[in-house]
Amino acid sequence: MIVFRRYLFVLLSLFLLCSCKQKKKVSLAGDEPLNISEFIDFFREVSLPYQFSDSMFAKKEKDSLLVSYKVFTQFIPDTLLNNVFGKGVKPKIYSLAKVTDPVAETYLFVKATTNDKKALFILSFDKEMKYVSGMTGLRLDQSAATTQSVTFDKNYTITKTVIQKRTDGSIGEGKDVYVLNAASKSFMLIMTDALDDKITELINPIDTLPAKNKLAGDYGSGKMNLVSVRDGRKNDRIAFFVHFEKNNGECQGELKGEAILKSATSAEYKEDGDPCLLKFNFTANSVTLSEENCGSRRGLNCSFNGSFPKKKITKPSTTSKPIKKK
Repeated sequence: MIVFRRYLFVLLSLFLLCSCKQKKKVSLAGDEPLNISEFIDFFREVSLPYQFSDSMFAKKEKDSLLVSYKVFTQFIPDTLLNNVFGKGVKPKIYSLAKVTDPVAETYLFVKATTNDKKALFILSFDKEMKYVSGMTGLRLDQSAATTQSVTFDKNYTITKTVIQKRTDGSIGEGKDVYVLNAASKSFMLIMTDALDDKITELINPIDTLPAKNKLAGDYGSGKMNLVSVRDGRKNDRIAFFVHFEKNNGECQGELKGEAILKSATSAEYKEDGDPCLLKFNFTANSVTLSEENCGSRRGLNCSFNGSFPKKKITKPSTTSKPIKKK
């Protein structure tokens, strides 16, 4: 009987060994279709807290970590990459890490690079492995005076930190803290600690979107107060980006999204699970904003409320000077 048990144990061991050897190692670098479980399992699990810094962009990743554009966009909307690299650009994508919340979401971290742009993305999936949302965790800038990092802590909050070395030798630090709002399928900004140095140039992230809607245009005064409106994904929507600075820059606010048209001259932004309600009322020459419960998107002592005049579109002059005859 003992001999039989030993013999059975050997046979089972050989069977398991052969099964392991025959199991195909999944690769994400090709074009063959995969299921979502294979995609998520490919990423290595890490423990929290975990941090990435912008120095990672100087490191060359192993080819074994490559994720093909076709495989990536099989599970992730290409708009996430388009927002950084532009439409039609296919960056090299590498799998970096995975964090699993046993009772909620799974988070994946990927690095994407082209010759001139590099970024870290954070992706979230629900318990059924369905894609929830994604955000840019790091984006390499061209300033030698700043260093960036992003930390994912045990409370599943994301802290983006920028440290700036000023010309006088002092150090400035700014932080943005985000958390996943599964109900609204978005990462929400819940706290901002801005750098002491003021922004000198405002970049409009929706500037290149179509502007055929009669409400489309740029509204505001000065360089740091802007309400930009562009065409939405559907005819009953408008895309918008709002940034303002009040009280000599001491209070700032920013919000980007899509608002639903309520009439020919009004629209509202409201997402499920997000208490923020922002109303737009347009005239021929201005837009007026009124908000409710948008405190997470701005400073404590100011609001989005206010009127913004429509900016005139400056067209390049086509008038040519007459050539004087000698």
